[in-house]
Amino acid sequence: QVQLVESGGGLVQAGGSLRLSCAANGLIFSSYNMGWFRQAPGKEREFVAHTSQNSGWTFYADSVKGRFTISRDNSKNTVYLQLNSLKPEDTAVYYCAADRYHSTTIPRRDEYDYWGQGTQVTVSS
Repeated sequence: QVQLVESGGGLVQAGGSLRLSCAANGLIFSSYNMGWFRQAPGKEREFVAHTSQNSGWTFYADSVKGRFTISRDNSKNTVYLQLNSLKPEDTAVYYCAADRYHSTTIPRRDEYDYWGQGTQVTVSS
């Protein structure tokens, strides 16, 4: 059974930083591209970042480019999202997701195969 477990969320002041982690079990992690999404109250889940199996390709939403960094450690079956210069509008539940086939493009949300349960990030002004 595949499990993606996010951690690292919390409450932080504007301008602060957090590092989110997503630990994967039950799949060959190095064969999967990994993404991060977020969902704010009353809004749709939106794309944040995506990285290919060997980190050769990375993609970011315009709203986080230059502030967030996605990375992965295949030896630890873990993908990370470093959040810097946080803004109140970054407040959301952050989800990681695994995709088998899209290395050089960003998958549609419904093309990801597995999802985690999410971790809450709250940025105070």
